[in-house]
Amino acid sequence: MFVFVASQAQQDSLFVVEADEKYFEDQFYIGINYNLLTRAPEGIGQSSFSYSFISGFIKDLPLNRQRNIGFGIGAGLSINAIYSDLLAIKEENGNIVYEKIPSDFSYNRNMLNMSFVEFPIEFRWRNSTADNYRFWRIYTGIKFSYLISGKSKLVTDEIKYSFDNPDIRNIQYGIYLNFGYNTWNFYAQYDLSNLFEDDKFTIDGQLIEPRIVKAGLIFYIL
Repeated sequence: MFVFVASQAQQDSLFVVEADEKYFEDQFYIGINYNLLTRAPEGIGQSSFSYSFISGFIKDLPLNRQRNIGFGIGAGLSINAIYSDLLAIKEENGNIVYEKIPSDFSYNRNMLNMSFVEFPIEFRWRNSTADNYRFWRIYTGIKFSYLISGKSKLVTDEIKYSFDNPDIRNIQYGIYLNFGYNTWNFYAQYDLSNLFEDDKFTIDGQLIEPRIVKAGLIFYIL
């Protein structure tokens, strides 16, 4: 009987897995947001649903023994669409002029399409443990973005007008906050940099210096 008990205890011990107390919360993420254009020239409004898709990877750098506080450094991509009535026209000499689309002009959509490589740096708090994968989190930080594609587009029933817009700022940055529980998390970002390069004006002399506010959901994949 003693031999049987000893053998059973030895067999059960084979199934004991110790938790890794030096775990990392390295994560892939994907998200979808609504883009709100702020500080636009007077009279310029948005139309349709302006959106952004984000995805990437965050490397976790714990700062304390409990590993519930740390930094995150990552890299990712974002695709953005801004629908508005700010029309951009490229002249033959290469200059770009901006004006509000006249109210009597019929069009399907007028937009900016932009793709960025993004580099987030964030401060992280969470109440996770080595064996708990469902936890609350608050992550906040700054995100730097580098433009890899930026186009202005106008689509009507008769024409489809599109060109690469060099007036879109190449390097942009903003602050962000996301919080939530487990997979579902709220995401918000405010761009500190202007969407366009400095000293861009509409044909009636208004300074063009819009910024983007993003709000939506972000999902983490462990």
